[in-house]
Amino acid sequence: MSSAPLLSVRDLRVGFATEGGLLQAVDGVSFDVRPGEVLAIVGESGSGKSVTAQTIIGLTRSKNSQIEGSVKLDGEELIEADDATMRRLRGEKIGMVFQDPMSSFNPVYRLGAQIVEAIRAHQEDVGKKQARQRVVELFESVGIPDAARRVDSYPHEFSGGMRQRAMIAMALALEPEVLIADEPTTALDVTIQAQILSLLENLNRERGLATILITHDLGVVAEVADRVLVMYAGRVVEEGTLDEIFYDPQHPYTWGLMGSLTRLDRPRPHRLPQIAGSPPSLLDLPQGCPFRPRCPHEFSKCPDYPGLEARLPEAPGHRDRCWLTPEQKRQKRQVEGQIGLEAPGEVSRG
Repeated sequence: MSSAPLLSVRDLRVGFATEGGLLQAVDGVSFDVRPGEVLAIVGESGSGKSVTAQTIIGLTRSKNSQIEGSVKLDGEELIEADDATMRRLRGEKIGMVFQDPMSSFNPVYRLGAQIVEAIRAHQEDVGKKQARQRVVELFESVGIPDAARRVDSYPHEFSGGMRQRAMIAMALALEPEVLIADEPTTALDVTIQAQILSLLENLNRERGLATILITHDLGVVAEVADRVLVMYAGRVVEEGTLDEIFYDPQHPYTWGLMGSLTRLDRPRPHRLPQIAGSPPSLLDLPQGCPFRPRCPHEFSKCPDYPGLEARLPEAPGHRDRCWLTPEQKRQKRQVEGQIGLEAPGEVSRG
């Protein structure tokens, strides 16, 4: 894996003007992605994951949006790039697999024709016959059987899993360097999810893609990710390698996500694992740590929001936003013998 980042995001802030005030959907997010690496961005709905991804490829630009910070692709600044530059980079440099494969294609056009159109829009010297052959090869590469015939199918003739494979083929049509997969396994059954994840992993390794995987499912993350960013209320609350996040998580929100996983290798708990409450409104965030109203370990320092810092001397790349000491964290995150978040009222607030 190359040591130089292909995509570098620094202090990204994205806000939207609303009748209720400025909604800060993304607040100071920074990360790097290198060729051959899979970076997973996880969190509940509304945490800012998809807005971060869409801003990278210029889809959040509008009259009511405020975008600050830096997004560099191979050294080229994207935040200040004009629309023509972004249209060129989308597809050629950055491919995106959108969240809902069921509605991502035009239902009245054949699948192959839609991807041929995308190829020829960027590569005018490519003829229709050559582009169609390229689509057949793409369909074969993502595991769509009888590809030469299926390129002439309509979207409704594909199952959800096959449509997701076609979406991945479209994202890879122009051989991008960065692939963003936004909830690529949503609405798919478990067997098809495993196939899609295996496909993404293989494509990432074979092509040396810098891949961003956006999901709320830590089970998905465990399959393919190299590094993990945990987002809450528009900010990164913890980041580290896959092993650091899974085996030594430092933020109570991460504990809650971990504890919400169904474990088949352990006895069934006496209650369904969950995180109490709901994510806060981005128009009315609580003072200090935004997770504070849902956290059973809140104490006197929590109204002062800590920075994203390395708090473990042995893991300088593992950073989090929580005032608890590492010793307190290791003690408090144990719930019924595994990592999780205590239910409200089960612990005293210190």
